[in-house]
Amino acid sequence: MSEQSQRQPTRPADLLEPMQAQAGAVRGSWTEYLVLFLRIMAAVSLAKGLYHWTQICGIGAAPGQGFETRPMAWQSVTVFFAIIDLVAAVGLWLAAAWGAVVWLTSVVCMAAAELFFPAVYGGSMVVVLTASGLLGVYLLLAVHAARERPG
Repeated sequence: MSEQSQRQPTRPADLLEPMQAQAGAVRGSWTEYLVLFLRIMAAVSLAKGLYHWTQICGIGAAPGQGFETRPMAWQSVTVFFAIIDLVAAVGLWLAAAWGAVVWLTSVVCMAAAELFFPAVYGGSMVVVLTASGLLGVYLLLAVHAARERPG
């Protein structure tokens, strides 16, 4: 028998060791705020992605005003956000590095679509300002979280 198979945890606490919080973790750290922000944005991205899928599936659409009757530009952008928002939601919830990148891509693309292509979704400045504000909050939290980590 190998040495690893003979070695058993001696205490129940040893089994839970990976699940325990770090001893040096400070409540209210910038990293915790960043992860909380990412989780909130994951929920928002999930809701946004599901909303776009309801548009694609025609849920709640009046007869004759479904997805296939919309302009091609609207259809393309809606499909893009239906996919990217759900992918971003998964990555953000896991606090994976790629999740933030996908979310940032989604936020910038939504602001660009509203700002530069007003015929697609209407050109709402509220959406552009909200996206810019969320981007600013993310950058602020990410910079502060990076500063509190030891070099």
